[in-house]
Amino acid sequence: MAERLLDVNVPMYAAGKEHPYKVPCAWVMTEIAEGRIEAAIDVEIIQELLYRYGAIKQWRLGVTMAENLLDIVTQIYPIEPADVRLTIKLFERYTPKGITARDAVHVAVMQNNGLTEIISTDAHFDLIKGIQRLDPQMLFGHQEKRD
Repeated sequence: MAERLLDVNVPMYAAGKEHPYKVPCAWVMTEIAEGRIEAAIDVEIIQELLYRYGAIKQWRLGVTMAENLLDIVTQIYPIEPADVRLTIKLFERYTPKGITARDAVHVAVMQNNGLTEIISTDAHFDLIKGIQRLDPQMLFGHQEKRD
């Protein structure tokens, strides 16, 4: 089973209000927790989670989600100097196409650690050469077809 990066939007949709991504993202998180999907994060994912829940003054939920995420992922990548240098290059190349600075960090970490897949709801990852986005709705839909 290949390791892939888990984008922050997956646990956030899973824990959030009713949305078309809620059920598929909750399913993905369950699959990760039960070891059927192997996933990694980088430290920026935790920062994004805490930033978002801090901004909406739901500190306790942010802490709980961050702790739970750390309990279930198989690998947590640091941000190394080489990642920062690559982030700048990716930012320059892809930001005009819609990639955010934070997502450029994720892609840099992925590329420098040999990861090619990201589980994410963000379609802009589809624009990056060498990165395959696994949409939670697609993953969930494939599971439903097998059942």
